[in-house]
Amino acid sequence: MNRRRFLKTAATVAVAPNIIRAAAWAEPPSRTLNLGFVGVGIMSRGHLGFFLGQTDCRVLGIAEVAQPRREAAMDMVQKKYGDLKSCQAYTDFRKLIANKDIDAVVVGTPDHWHATVSIAAAEAKKDVYCEKPLTVTVAAALAVVQAARKHDIVFQTGSQQRTEFGGRFRTAVELVRNGRLGKIKRVLVGVGGPAKPCDLIAEPTPAGFEWDMWLGAAPVRAFNHVLCPLAVHNHFPAWRAYREYAGGGLSDMGAHHFDIAQWALDKDESGPVEIIPPADNAQTGLKFVYADGIEVIHGGPSGCTFEGADGTLYVDRNKIESNPARILTDPQEKTAFRLPEIGTSHRRNWLDCIRSRKRPVADVAKGAHTSILCSLGNLGYQLGRRLKWDPKTYTFANDTEANGLLNRPGRGEWKWV
Repeated sequence: MNRRRFLKTAATVAVAPNIIRAAAWAEPPSRTLNLGFVGVGIMSRGHLGFFLGQTDCRVLGIAEVAQPRREAAMDMVQKKYGDLKSCQAYTDFRKLIANKDIDAVVVGTPDHWHATVSIAAAEAKKDVYCEKPLTVTVAAALAVVQAARKHDIVFQTGSQQRTEFGGRFRTAVELVRNGRLGKIKRVLVGVGGPAKPCDLIAEPTPAGFEWDMWLGAAPVRAFNHVLCPLAVHNHFPAWRAYREYAGGGLSDMGAHHFDIAQWALDKDESGPVEIIPPADNAQTGLKFVYADGIEVIHGGPSGCTFEGADGTLYVDRNKIESNPARILTDPQEKTAFRLPEIGTSHRRNWLDCIRSRKRPVADVAKGAHTSILCSLGNLGYQLGRRLKWDPKTYTFANDTEANGLLNRPGRGEWKWV
């Protein structure tokens, strides 16, 4: 993606409409939704179990490059439906997307594949649920939003903290938005460190694994089971730690907690103007500075800590507390800001929005801007210097090297966008 095309994409994203045209899904809302799955690791296996339990959708396709996980997913489908007459297995996701009977796609691949699969699904007019973080690069995030808007699809990013976990995060967002903490000075976001280059040893590629397809646009390297487990696994594989495929813990959990920070600050589709990495090359402490002076800092306890002129508020998946306590315990006024009621299931919200053609709670533009923030943080650590960022043009000011890292060249037929 050259600079001209990059800026054109950025402009398209910035003016994207907030509604989906009704013609995008013309079938009666009572019809069963047919789903396809691309990638069925530990997260997507959970998604598969959920959607198999819904009475208004049916799974018609499984695409997975690792034979053990592909077969395990097909077994789940067979146990639910009693046969596999309608559900097909694929090693190449493009064949699944070409299936005209499939209405929507769940993307559960490693992060470096998210953009390619999501854009292909959008171009086929299929609605998308894509795991977070949405992409690895800034350019890919913009391209995904552009594709989703161009083809009028319902696109949910897997940022389930916007709906689930007892509503704690929603409560925190409302309290911050209603000024209960006074003017916000800074937000601490406690997540893991930035990505590092992959240094794993070479191993033989086992039978039944399409390793070149697993790599896709990423650089060529030998197989390693740490990246692609040999069997059906119950852990989160460490490809998340490596720059070639993901953004480290900063992006993995940061896609959740930075998402809440920007949501609470009402900066869902904006971003910082400066990125300041720590002076001592530490792997925590990077600052995002916004135009209004608010600092969002990579560091602190797990979750989000909002620091305001009148107190602090801490929220994580299993806890919410404030100092002073009245920030949380005093009832809010009837006229206070309230988030729209959408239920407590992130995946159900996606299905409901496919039928209503409304924007889901973690719409693609929101997921993209959180992903961009995580990418900027990784670039700040990688380059080790202050960076001036323009959240309107999605470019760094007078920094050719940094702008050159907003996209990647890809490999062979696979491009990053």
